[in-house]
Amino acid sequence: MRSMSVRDAPADIVDSTASGMSQQWKQFYGIVRDTIRERSFANIQRKVLSPLALCRAEARRKQAQLKKLREITASGLGVLIDEGLQLGHDDEKAEVHDHQDLKGVVERSVALMDVVLKEVCTLDVNIDDFEDKVFAGVEEDPELSVHLEDNITPDRPAVLARRLLRIMNRTLPEHFNAMQSLAQANGRPSRIVRYWLPAVVGLLSSTTMLRILVNRKADIIDWITGFGQTVRDFWFNWVVQPLAKVIKTIRHDETSEIAIMSRDSLKADRESLERMVVDFAVDKPHFAAEASSLSDAQIAEIRSKVAEGDVTPVLRAYEKDLKSPFMGAVRGDLVRSLLIQVQKTKVDLEVAMTGIDSLLKSQELVFGFVGLTPGILVSIGVMQYLRGVLGGRSWHRQERKAGRVVRVLRNIDRILSEARPMENNVLSYKDHGLLLCEVHVLRDLGGKLMPRDVRKEFLEDLDDLANIKGIQVQARALDRIRWAYARWLK
Repeated sequence: MRSMSVRDAPADIVDSTASGMSQQWKQFYGIVRDTIRERSFANIQRKVLSPLALCRAEARRKQAQLKKLREITASGLGVLIDEGLQLGHDDEKAEVHDHQDLKGVVERSVALMDVVLKEVCTLDVNIDDFEDKVFAGVEEDPELSVHLEDNITPDRPAVLARRLLRIMNRTLPEHFNAMQSLAQANGRPSRIVRYWLPAVVGLLSSTTMLRILVNRKADIIDWITGFGQTVRDFWFNWVVQPLAKVIKTIRHDETSEIAIMSRDSLKADRESLERMVVDFAVDKPHFAAEASSLSDAQIAEIRSKVAEGDVTPVLRAYEKDLKSPFMGAVRGDLVRSLLIQVQKTKVDLEVAMTGIDSLLKSQELVFGFVGLTPGILVSIGVMQYLRGVLGGRSWHRQERKAGRVVRVLRNIDRILSEARPMENNVLSYKDHGLLLCEVHVLRDLGGKLMPRDVRKEFLEDLDDLANIKGIQVQARALDRIRWAYARWLK
């Protein structure tokens, strides 16, 4: 026995060790599992119970309710349009000859209106159930003539008229109030809910803002004054004064400021040059003529040549004195001729400057507009920005309307593209109702963007788009509206 226990001892040790290890791993996995479970529960609790998650969930729920209300209302509208008062107007040869058929159509149409108005605000059914409920309600309407005995039907027109009055006086207001209640219950929160946080923040920070305003009152006044002075200086220095200069230029004002030199400078220097050359020629007549003295005619000729830039007597004396410059400098003729040539150079320079001055004067209007352009552009840009911010520009409103028209056309295209046609390739009641709503919005917006002569054709195309003639016909009408009126719908 003892030998067997000794032999079996290693196996017992292994089993005990294995069981101990498995127990430790079980404890480890249990700790990890509990930790993950606690964290997952905490994350789920934080996501579910956080205010932001609750608000998002409520917004999604309300959005789903409004979408369902929109679809059911569109389905009801489609039922009324497609099934109400079906008198055969689409067929030109079709006429209602049977008085009983006409009476039945009118009765069913009135019953259809009554049932739709009562059931359209029910959001706990889907679209198919709503339509089945409406048609079942019409078929089971107890006020139809088919459900009454013949001896009580002679006054049916009066009964039908009273039912119409009841629909207009009671059912329609009740339907309107119910729709308003649903829209208000599932619409945006009240203003208190929307603005309580900004109001609280503004109230708490109002004291700080008031303290800052009081402490920086002088600086704020200086900023406002400096801004006003800057605007005023810009207006007068860059708009008013350049505009006044342009007006003076247009009127050919002689007191123009665009000039490089004074107007009488050239005249005085030229007369001085004439006197210098004439005096030199009188003192040295042999350089101007062969005689020992000059006559009045020769002096007048010298004056006219000087006016044309010809100073030949002075140049002859200068050429002679250059042969013996020292003697010429001692006698004084060389210095005198040099000074006359300096005056001649000055006159030539002034003539060139006068040409440039004339060129500037000929382009004075261009320079005036160049100086006026920056101020005008800045002023126009600021005015357009302010008008755009304040919404005072009519073209801005037209652009917003055109943008809304493009979105409506996109919605119509989605309706026609995603529609599930019925047996005769026409839209379902819901899709037809949605299409009619979008067409109504497009009629209201597009009619204001187009001229009167185009509006009639636009309304005709809208009628083709709204009428049940097949999805392909309506798609072609939509394409025709897009390319025919793209000029006004951009």
